[in-house]
Amino acid sequence: MKVKEKAMQQTYAIIGLGRFGSSLLEALINANQEVLAIDKDPERVEDYMEVATHAVIADAQEEEALVELDLTSFDHVVVCIGHNQQASILTTILLKDLGVHNVIAKAENKLHARVLDKVGADQVVRPETEMAQRLAEQLISPNVLSFVDLGDATAFAEIKVANLKFSNQTIAELDIQGKYGLTVVSIKSQGDITISPEVDTTVQIGDIITVIGKHSDVQRLDEALDKTK
Repeated sequence: MKVKEKAMQQTYAIIGLGRFGSSLLEALINANQEVLAIDKDPERVEDYMEVATHAVIADAQEEEALVELDLTSFDHVVVCIGHNQQASILTTILLKDLGVHNVIAKAENKLHARVLDKVGADQVVRPETEMAQRLAEQLISPNVLSFVDLGDATAFAEIKVANLKFSNQTIAELDIQGKYGLTVVSIKSQGDITISPEVDTTVQIGDIITVIGKHSDVQRLDEALDKTK
């Protein structure tokens, strides 16, 4: 089955239009998602009035304001409040108390992240730390474009085919499952994504293979790609 690289549309509310919040807003809008932008600073809201699907001035520390915005109807609510950790924590508590399904909160440091997790955030992100980690991984393993730790030493990784010895071969010929213990989830080729590719699917130079398996097995495949350059 082939699908175009287009995400299913969902609804997002972004609270806080600082550097992270505004960048996330623009990325989601560019991906054709529906986004409500929220900030208590009128000037920031004005800046993104024409960018977001909707933009409103509201103080997320006020429960009545959150109720009026009907945030429980959104698929995801992202708390991007910057250095005011108290406001970030209080907003997260209020959102969960109101019954918001998926609250993603930005943390400034480890302690802030621990508190956000304790008060019920469904996901806590530390953008600077995570970006640095991804950059380090890319520098060390340039073939691995993304690496998501799923826990229990299992990972979900995107690996680029960047050498001739791994190209122009079928999934069966590469035998990634047998040689490396990895399951091929998809192959991205020239903008198309093939989900659960058949064993006779041919891999070409520049294709991106998405695999799932043990950390050590992903590393072994990456090392094999380097050796065959």
